[in-house]
Amino acid sequence: MKWPVCKVCGFISINGEAPDVCPVCGAPKTSFEEKDGVIKSPVNSANLNESEQKHVPQTTLVKKCGLIPENCQDVHVRVGQILHPMKPEHHIAHIDFYLDKEFISRIILTPGSLNPAVALHINAAAGRLSVVELCNVHGAWINDVYL
Repeated sequence: MKWPVCKVCGFISINGEAPDVCPVCGAPKTSFEEKDGVIKSPVNSANLNESEQKHVPQTTLVKKCGLIPENCQDVHVRVGQILHPMKPEHHIAHIDFYLDKEFISRIILTPGSLNPAVALHINAAAGRLSVVELCNVHGAWINDVYL
């Protein structure tokens, strides 16, 4: 499948349409190009191979947020069942979040200083949450959960 990808910041539009303005960096629609095979997903989510075990985002929903008790769900994401390395030469660059295929947030990770895990507070009761992580060596990987 082909995906619109921003040539400036690497944002991937998972709804299949290039936006008028990139929601991450503000680049115009002309900065997008269609790329094939940009996002990887597991062949069999019940039986992940070693590469998938290191790259597929593991998402946990916490229905009751401890910080914002009303209208909030915590989303915890860890990259890989086998924890992904965070070395300068091999790391997770960022994790993007989409709700019902529309971009909602990007969290940038710094190699060496951070673990490949993040938390987000979602103000939505239902929907399909897609998490896309970008490994600087092995590319983008996706996983979906339903709120």
